[in-house]
Amino acid sequence: MSQPILQFGTSRFLLAHVALFVSEALERGDAIGGISVVQTTANPASRARVAALSRQDGYPVRIRGRERGVVIDKAVVCRAIRDAWIADRDWAAVRSAAIEEVRVIVSNTGDTGYRLDERDSAVLLSHDGAVPRSYPAKLLALLHSRWRERACDGVSIFPCELVENNGDALRGIVLSLAMQWSLPDAFLAYVQDQCIWVNSLVDRIVSEPIDPVGAVAEPYALWAIERRPGMELPCTHESMILTDDLRSHERLKLFFLNLGHSWFAEQWLTGQRSLSETVLDAMQDSQMRAEVESVWQEEVLPVFATLGMRSQAEDYLTSVRDRFSNPYLDHRISDIAQNHAAKIKRRVLPLIELADSLSMSNAQPRLRGLLEKQGLF
Repeated sequence: MSQPILQFGTSRFLLAHVALFVSEALERGDAIGGISVVQTTANPASRARVAALSRQDGYPVRIRGRERGVVIDKAVVCRAIRDAWIADRDWAAVRSAAIEEVRVIVSNTGDTGYRLDERDSAVLLSHDGAVPRSYPAKLLALLHSRWRERACDGVSIFPCELVENNGDALRGIVLSLAMQWSLPDAFLAYVQDQCIWVNSLVDRIVSEPIDPVGAVAEPYALWAIERRPGMELPCTHESMILTDDLRSHERLKLFFLNLGHSWFAEQWLTGQRSLSETVLDAMQDSQMRAEVESVWQEEVLPVFATLGMRSQAEDYLTSVRDRFSNPYLDHRISDIAQNHAAKIKRRVLPLIELADSLSMSNAQPRLRGLLEKQGLF
């Protein structure tokens, strides 16, 4: 018997995030069931993870960091994964599960996960053993098989890729592909109306793997899920938030955590600082710490206060300070500084545009100066 949750991806992030949430919820009776995981790549490390997961004796997740000023260092065992498959090898099992048992599909397929492959075509749908190459085509093939067998029985789909409106984006790609393949209108309606595509935001730093399977993660974790009528959750968990305002959670992460990282990167680049300097080092440097605190307190927080979110923003900023001060995380600023101009455009410019829309055009002198330096303002 397969499981009601089908997870695409065996990344250490999913192992220490969604799968761990489900495991902890199962212990309390708060999950719909276990997970069948599908590995979509076939490199040796991936195969080793799948082999280890197939033993069904659980895997370790070590939680290390700071939480409300307290240092945390503990190990837990995740036992949610009950089946582990490789798509190219076990597609028949994946297809059978998608038809018979699956109620929720979760994915985190990386930065290129939504990219299509020109080798995929509608011909695949007439050969049950044929395995599509791209993730959207795999998902389309599975939904088509389910539709043929159970015409009105949809699933809830929770993409976890860091793509804006990821549920809507993935649905659009799958529908577009289905139209390219000239699939029936009844199937298009099934994808559009019977399947529930959920936008969500995930956040947790999972810093390193544990071989052959497992992960080291920070204490902070968030899965913010936009409410959709008819959706079925895989579980309930204290780190899951159901919201009608997903954008506010996205803004908190972007303008405090991500912007704070890029502010450190700017100071690091300008000062030609040590290649070995980490975020923790910066937080322990009085000048670097004072600068980022000034940006947070004087240029970011007032925007959220104007939006009526001061208390929520202050709580989130407390968690960011803990995360930046994690004594176990070797997060080099040189890594953060890669693609610096593009990150400034993505992390700072929207804040300034939001401030301007709120008639705060004289605020944010430091951040506006940074945009001018980058030629973005």
